[in-house]
Amino acid sequence: MVISTRGIVATSQTLASSAGASVLDRGGDAVDAAIAANAALGVIEPMMNGMGGDLFAIIYDAKSGKLYGLNASGWAPAATSISVLASKGITGKIPGTSIHAVTVPGAVAGWDALRKRFGRLPLSDDLAPAAYMAKNGVPITEIVANIWSGAEAAFKQQPGFAHTFLPNGHAPKTGEVFHNPELARSLEEVGRQGRDAFYRGRIGQSIVKLSQSQGGTMSAADLVEFQPEWVDPISTTYRGWTVYELPPNGQGIAALEMLNLMERFPLNEYGHNSADALHVEIEAKKLAYADLIRYIGDPRFSSIPVKQLLSKELAAERAQKIDKEHAHCDVLPSQLTKYLSSLGKDTTYLTAIDKDGNIVSLIQSNFAGFGTGLVAPETGFALQNRGALFTLTANQPNSLEPRKRSLHTIIPAFMEKGDVKIGFGIMGGFNQAQAHAQFVANIVDFGMNIQKALEASRFTKRTFAGCDVEIESGISSSVRQELTARGHQIKDVGTYSEDMGRGNVVMLDGKGVKYGGSDPRGDGEAVPQAAPWFAGNAHPH
Repeated sequence: MVISTRGIVATSQTLASSAGASVLDRGGDAVDAAIAANAALGVIEPMMNGMGGDLFAIIYDAKSGKLYGLNASGWAPAATSISVLASKGITGKIPGTSIHAVTVPGAVAGWDALRKRFGRLPLSDDLAPAAYMAKNGVPITEIVANIWSGAEAAFKQQPGFAHTFLPNGHAPKTGEVFHNPELARSLEEVGRQGRDAFYRGRIGQSIVKLSQSQGGTMSAADLVEFQPEWVDPISTTYRGWTVYELPPNGQGIAALEMLNLMERFPLNEYGHNSADALHVEIEAKKLAYADLIRYIGDPRFSSIPVKQLLSKELAAERAQKIDKEHAHCDVLPSQLTKYLSSLGKDTTYLTAIDKDGNIVSLIQSNFAGFGTGLVAPETGFALQNRGALFTLTANQPNSLEPRKRSLHTIIPAFMEKGDVKIGFGIMGGFNQAQAHAQFVANIVDFGMNIQKALEASRFTKRTFAGCDVEIESGISSSVRQELTARGHQIKDVGTYSEDMGRGNVVMLDGKGVKYGGSDPRGDGEAVPQAAPWFAGNAHPH
């Protein structure tokens, strides 16, 4: 663990963590540091995140002891619908590289909302490190270079992609310095003018023109009228801890439902990554995700049974469906009739803590790597393909509708017990909720510190049906054989597999000491704020 009495920033890229720490040195707080780190990640690993994607955050305000949630996920264009796409020959599923997969990017509005409510520095200061990196160049790290090379063939024909992301006609290699002057300009404009530079200005106008040229339905009004939403985090208790996620339209509720199910079993007696413990966790994942797909969408369009899905009563009933000796390959969602009477793969996660104990847990994404791969002229970033998650079957919680937000995979998290506060998150599409539950169990059931809890071998089940499950090779062969005997179809994905996502974490111990950790599955680390005698000397310019 990184341990400090001052601030710490933990991201998947060391230079981004350093950018956040430098903003702490400038007098910024955890929110300023998180914005700086997020913007820098958009330069360094642009396939994962950037100005063309969405953002969610949980903020712990140390002075009041309160938690705040921000949902900055964008909506579908007002002129789109299932019937409109059908008239264009799109049925069944929205293609991930189609202009129709582009929803309004929410990240910049999220930065603006976070800074206005909690930040201490001008937005221009927060974005200065990223703008500097984009203009002067940043060396590309190993994991990013590998992902970038894999995207070259898939996206080189997408409008604007090769111009922005294939300098000299190829993806940057490890150690190659990548420049993105158009992104630097976009960052500088947003720094000076705030969200209006993006949603009303040159950047938004370029996005609308690209959409029109590709037969899309995005309008200027879709951008101008978009606003992020402040929300109350949802929570459950787990063996004396309280764990928080953001409410739908995200998948965080599945992590909480998993924990409610896991709480019914003595995991600490079973032993960490034992066959018994893993079997319970895998089966709990299937049950929770069945509910996720059945019930979760945009709560502005339909009633989402959050309270009912998080009830301990439902968990007790659902836990009876876990057969300790046999894996279930097909599970059904909860039947909530008796509970409803009260009702009217590519991401970046980062976390920051400042010297005062404020914590930001923030996640931001283009959805799939480079999103659609579409780059509006002179903007420097790819547009997300979050709209590909909509279903094109009518009258479901996640059905495509005008100005609707899709089911979201990206989720920040927070947990606390007494004076101990932990901001954490783990990336990776629908891996995230199940990874959150495993991280919490590592701390609560198995007594790990925050770094070890990230490093511990994990499982992930990427499909929603069947008995297939991916397991890292740090889990013993005898355990894998025992799980196979129970009906699980095991795929060994090696040690510290990227398929398990990349996590970051910070902790306040209640005595003024801060802790940070970063996942070995990524290229990053937790970086502490400079010692006081250096503070102020580090300048992003």
